[in-house]
Amino acid sequence: MAELLNMSELPQKTNTRALAHVAPLAVFMGFLMLLEGLRAIGFTSAEDSAVWWRRQPELWVYPLQTVLTLLVLGAYWKFYEFRPFRGIGLAVVGGIVGIAVWIAPGFLFARQNMLPSSLSYLGFAARTDGFNPSLISEQHVALYWLIVVMRFVRMVIAVPLAEEIFWRGFLMRFVTDLDGDYWKVPFGIFHWRSLVVVTVLFVVTHAPVDFFAAVVFGVLMYGVAVKTKSLAACIAMHAIANLLLGIYVFSTQQWGYW
Repeated sequence: MAELLNMSELPQKTNTRALAHVAPLAVFMGFLMLLEGLRAIGFTSAEDSAVWWRRQPELWVYPLQTVLTLLVLGAYWKFYEFRPFRGIGLAVVGGIVGIAVWIAPGFLFARQNMLPSSLSYLGFAARTDGFNPSLISEQHVALYWLIVVMRFVRMVIAVPLAEEIFWRGFLMRFVTDLDGDYWKVPFGIFHWRSLVVVTVLFVVTHAPVDFFAAVVFGVLMYGVAVKTKSLAACIAMHAIANLLLGIYVFSTQQWGYW
């Protein structure tokens, strides 16, 4: 009888583990859908006279998104396997190379005064429009710095954790063994199907202007997962890349990158 009860608990534990890997990114993406919904119902306003929380709702939606995503991650923390802690050097190199590929086309576009063209699909486009915290810098200095700090928390902590736990920790395994117990698939096992599916889905969650860079970054990330067999290394690579991107955006005001 005890064995039967233990067997009945397995599906529930498996489902909870899967939910733990999916829920943080689902919450994160839900807030992006909320932003689109606010725009659709006319909540946002492009008028210069509009209050900042209507002119650019990202300024308050993103911090709320960050906090709730981190809370969900904390609630399911015991279900994540970050070890072994190895390959961090490779992860750092991968993050630097990946983000260099990401920003290089836009950098060249601005530096060479290029005109808009079909090359925008390779990232050659203006990246000045986007999340700009300076909209409230003069009136609300403390709020400005809070939003900037939360933006970096979002980029460097919340996004790498939520995305890598889902993409590499869950989906990479799930796609590798569709018919069996995918949790028995060791982390970082190479499979062509998982390489293609995970990379393609990672790409389509980004804007078209970032598709090419996302392909390169996704393949590099997959390679780090396979080489290191470490979720911690994947998170580190993503965090390093996003930190460098944030510094670049903040120093150049190329707000379209974040």
